[in-house]
Amino acid sequence: MIESSLTSLGAKVVLVASSDENHPPENIIDGNTKTFWMSTGMFPQEFIIHFPEPTNIGTVTVDSYNVKHLKIEKNTSQNASQFEPVAEKEFESTEGHLQSNAITLNGCTATHLRFIITAGYDHFVSVHRVSVKN
Repeated sequence: MIESSLTSLGAKVVLVASSDENHPPENIIDGNTKTFWMSTGMFPQEFIIHFPEPTNIGTVTVDSYNVKHLKIEKNTSQNASQFEPVAEKEFESTEGHLQSNAITLNGCTATHLRFIITAGYDHFVSVHRVSVKN
């Protein structure tokens, strides 16, 4: 899965903690860093991506603004519940530049990935793209 949008692979954003109609959550997985999902303030913020079938994931890359701390959890069921932690990362501040962080998941298999933004460098954060490689 190199350079494919998650949308083209059948993935869907099935839950977000907040939403702005001008910057909908589907923008996270469209493969375009010019579009984005924006939080509406307060932390934690989270979103869940569902894959149509169990997917082997080696690395997740998150392109964002103002994210300070991110946790990633996964599950292998068809329901978006009972998650287990797989990664946690502190992002560096990149004032005025897109943050791009590759997070190794060591080839875990998942039907859902939950991204929990526990802190930001500002009241609002944006996620421009999430991509995966196996």
